[in-house]
Amino acid sequence: MKTIDELLTDGVAGKRVFVRADLNVPLDGTTITDDGRIRAVLPTVRALAEAGARVVVASHLGRPKGAPDPAFSLAPAAARLGELLGAEVAFATDTVGDSAQATVAGLADGQVAVIENLRFNAGETSKDDAERAAFADALAALADVYVGDGFGAVHRKHASVFDLPARLPHYAGHLIATEVGVLRKLTEDVQRPYVVALGGAKVSDKLAVIDQLLAKADRLLIGGGMAYTFLKAKGYEVGISLLQEDQIPAVTEYMERAEKNGVELVLPVDVLISTEFPDLKTKAPANPTTVAADAIPADQEGLDIGPETRKLYASKLADAATVFWNGPMGVFEHPDYAEGTKAVAQALVDSPGFTVVGGGDSAAAVRTLGFDENAFGHISTGGGASLEYLEGKTLPGLAALED
Repeated sequence: MKTIDELLTDGVAGKRVFVRADLNVPLDGTTITDDGRIRAVLPTVRALAEAGARVVVASHLGRPKGAPDPAFSLAPAAARLGELLGAEVAFATDTVGDSAQATVAGLADGQVAVIENLRFNAGETSKDDAERAAFADALAALADVYVGDGFGAVHRKHASVFDLPARLPHYAGHLIATEVGVLRKLTEDVQRPYVVALGGAKVSDKLAVIDQLLAKADRLLIGGGMAYTFLKAKGYEVGISLLQEDQIPAVTEYMERAEKNGVELVLPVDVLISTEFPDLKTKAPANPTTVAADAIPADQEGLDIGPETRKLYASKLADAATVFWNGPMGVFEHPDYAEGTKAVAQALVDSPGFTVVGGGDSAAAVRTLGFDENAFGHISTGGGASLEYLEGKTLPGLAALED
């Protein structure tokens, strides 16, 4: 895989460089609530602009239906990119039409433009190879070189991620090179003890990665909504907690395999419960109760790990040489259920080992709860991509960058 460093060495002055970024930031109306993904692509965009390239930044945002939708416009992201660069960023109001062509044609050396949301064109996400190819051809006409730097999208077989690199000289940007380097540390010659903390809502989303980790990790800590399927598999009452009963056989088999492989699989020993889900808008006090994990009443649901579990998990992370964390331990968006996630994050901060926050809600939680991002070894920009890499899958966007 060639990297941007090689491209810069060869020289890019005057060349149109298409940067497939991940500007898929959360929005409240037109206000960006977390600009982490924009900041993550800055080193690549800045390096290219300073080297005299004419930089064309492209991304998706949200899930529009293959047609323009103002709610998913990249205009706020383009404006924020300009603020962070300290330079004007031009914005095209379409993807490959008159506005995009004119905007790119109007760039001078060292200038940057953002084209509109790629998913406003049905060809971006189409499962039809010919339709995707046609869109990739149109995108290729806007550039001389391709730089892939949208790690959060590399697990998608989309036109701008998979098809476009085949049409242009292609390189990995700084972010993708960093992300791949980190993931190799989690899969090749791992420093031990290797501890993985998994949370989030659905155990079905994590089954494939657990399957792989049972042969690689020394210890698995389970939290979040997915923990209740594990507790149910142990025969515990879980009340009205989030539960995937159809996954109990798989979970049971994983627990048996963990014991056989000598992998320590750690479940909550206590949880915070309530009769109703908290109001995440008003943040009204929820007044939860703490009970043992095997004593959840039938009319209550678990919404966070309890204080004893927080101490237990911190102790299980304390001696780790390598840590990967993906998924919150509870409903961290509400202050009454944020302590479990906060405890795991703090344990990573305190760890002397190499710590990786696996993107998605975990990365959002770190920022929401006020942690210094520099206190972690690495915060990934792609939760889904990170998990699929650890599952051993071939990621289309990475395969496309290989020579």
